[in-house]
Amino acid sequence: MFSERAIGGDVAAVRDAYAPDAVVLNAATDFETLDPAAAEDLLLVTDSVDPLSLDPSWLLDSAPEQLARYVGGDFTVGLPGDGGVAWTTQTEPACVIVKPRLETSPGAFVDFLVAEALVETSLGEPEQFVEFFGERYRDLAAVTDPRIGPTGTYQLAVALYDAYLGLQTREAFETWGEDYPELHAAWADAGERLQSRVGDLSTELARGQTDFAAAAELACSAVKHGLELPAPFAALDTTAYADHGAGYAVRWAEKTLEQLD
Repeated sequence: MFSERAIGGDVAAVRDAYAPDAVVLNAATDFETLDPAAAEDLLLVTDSVDPLSLDPSWLLDSAPEQLARYVGGDFTVGLPGDGGVAWTTQTEPACVIVKPRLETSPGAFVDFLVAEALVETSLGEPEQFVEFFGERYRDLAAVTDPRIGPTGTYQLAVALYDAYLGLQTREAFETWGEDYPELHAAWADAGERLQSRVGDLSTELARGQTDFAAAAELACSAVKHGLELPAPFAALDTTAYADHGAGYAVRWAEKTLEQLD
């Protein structure tokens, strides 16, 4: 299921600097959530596994099934929304897993995603939004489910955690111009591609051309690039969010949806 991925150049240098023990792997098949049998194959390429033990009471009964599986007691890795690269700190050492869906993507972009995941594993933050929100996920769902449904709540939670991580990883990316120029260029290029889409979000949201969860997903992905965000998303690119985390995110969602009603 997994094989070690050869890395070199800037990517190898980033691993040495941020996560020297991490293992970078290729996955044989695409996945959203690895079931326990597949996840246990990671034991073949790591020293040990320490599965998460999460509290099922964090979720409302309406939560999507894949989220309930992740919170359950079985060893699982990944959730929908992880994209082409997933990472886990449930293994020793941590793993960064590249999915086959990226085979046709530009190499510079894939390298940046791998480097980003390596930085994320070094932060000491949860690997998924579920642990980030904890019992506050119920509070988020209570606010958002009636307006955007359980699937929209899930999508929004993924986006909000992406922004929270982006506030931290951006501090690294901004300094990479001299030490890791190819990765810095890929980071800057991805930001430039997002710029025009982010600038129109407020108008699209007001006109109903983009739903709230999708708009949040786009805006939150721009945080790591330091782009100027329109209201109401600009409030997520703040030291207040970095300092207060999940509680701030829930309150932001509540106030924002009230204003949009």
